[in-house]
Amino acid sequence: MSTPRRFASAPGFAGIAMMALLTGCAVGPDYKRPDVALPAAYPGTAQTAAPAEEQTRLAADWWTLYGDTILDDLVDATLHNNTDLRKAVARVDEAQAVLDQASATLFPEIDLGASSSRSRISKLNATPIFSSQPVISTSNRLALSTTFELDFWGKLRRASESARAQVLSTRYARDVTALALVGTTAQSYFTLRSLDAQIAVTRDTLTARDEALAVIKSRAAGGLASELELNQAQGSRADAALQLRELQRQRALVEHQLGELTGDLALRVAPGDAMNLPVPAPPPVGLPSTLVERRPDVRQAEQALIAANAQIGVDKATQFPTFSLTGNFGGQSKDFSDVLKAGARIWSLGLTGVLPVLDAGKYAARTREAEAVQRQAVADYQKSVETAFRDVADALTNVHESGEASADLQVKVEAARNALRLSQMRYKAGYSAYLEVLDAQRTANAAELALVQNRQAQLMYSVDLMKALGGGWSPDNDAPMAQR
Repeated sequence: MSTPRRFASAPGFAGIAMMALLTGCAVGPDYKRPDVALPAAYPGTAQTAAPAEEQTRLAADWWTLYGDTILDDLVDATLHNNTDLRKAVARVDEAQAVLDQASATLFPEIDLGASSSRSRISKLNATPIFSSQPVISTSNRLALSTTFELDFWGKLRRASESARAQVLSTRYARDVTALALVGTTAQSYFTLRSLDAQIAVTRDTLTARDEALAVIKSRAAGGLASELELNQAQGSRADAALQLRELQRQRALVEHQLGELTGDLALRVAPGDAMNLPVPAPPPVGLPSTLVERRPDVRQAEQALIAANAQIGVDKATQFPTFSLTGNFGGQSKDFSDVLKAGARIWSLGLTGVLPVLDAGKYAARTREAEAVQRQAVADYQKSVETAFRDVADALTNVHESGEASADLQVKVEAARNALRLSQMRYKAGYSAYLEVLDAQRTANAAELALVQNRQAQLMYSVDLMKALGGGWSPDNDAPMAQR
């Protein structure tokens, strides 16, 4: 158990304390950004860096690069109505209030106190009272009072530094949330458009299989097709119908997700086509080291590290004496009307100091705890930078490979369509069984869907790249994306 040691007030000691306060001494380590070893360039990219002016130039409204007004409206609604983003903004306000409280401790708190009492003393006490001493007395008091801790070791300044970093951390967390929500909205929209295109492909397939079934029925009635071929055609038509129902179900779910993201639960999006959406050119990636400035999640991790670093100074300062100034000024009188008169004047001024003498190592252990938390924050920061590097590298690879695959898929679609046309001609001419037509139908349908899905992948990977590079966010702009 700690035993406080109190120091008597003395003008010389108070002067020394004030001089130490003004020197700005603060225990604990000053923050220095950790070094994180990163490759000179991303895998598969040129080793030469982009010009300095391009390294951080990313479109703030990158979603407009897709040239779709519906997407623009959905993103705007997300930034203004999404509940997760509103919660993140409220967390910033909460952290700002904590900072204001921490900053206020650097200044004296002055309280105005007033009291009024009436009391009676006993005449039968062991100590007799004077004949002129009143038995009943009245006292009224009105005074300003203060207790001000001198920031002798910088504890309060370190606490304010930690709180300030927490504010910035929550602001960056808000921007992380906004960037993630915009990305999710865009990718959900592209999924919706992909499903629209797949539904259109499947409807065309269903129409073609309806026509094929009608032909088989006609041939079966004329004895030119067997019962087996009829059943096969009916099964093929049912497959297309079931595929259409599944795609429509998936579209409804994605539309519901967009409604939740935008805060419009009754949202309905008219059908469109992902094949008509352009894939924007990749933005300049710059040097890997620019991620430290570009990415709000990296900046968030750094501010958490700054806060943890400052907390070491807060806890270390508890091992040193605490000095406080106390004082009051006011008046006290029998009648309340006289409380402000010169004769009723009362005042006091004092300096107190408290030093932990025996704490069984509690405060030293608290400092070691803060140092351990700071080391964890260093690891978190380094991990965030490494994750950012991998995100960009993965997105660049995905964008490149999905773009390269589109040409091969287009060739595959054309070949599958030709194979289906030829198989139908061979069947009608009696050169092959209907099973060959069924196989060609399935191949053509799968190729058409794969082409659409690849366009969806290209669009979604381009969003991943925008997010990985911190698109839509700048450390120089404190306003959230929702207010831009």
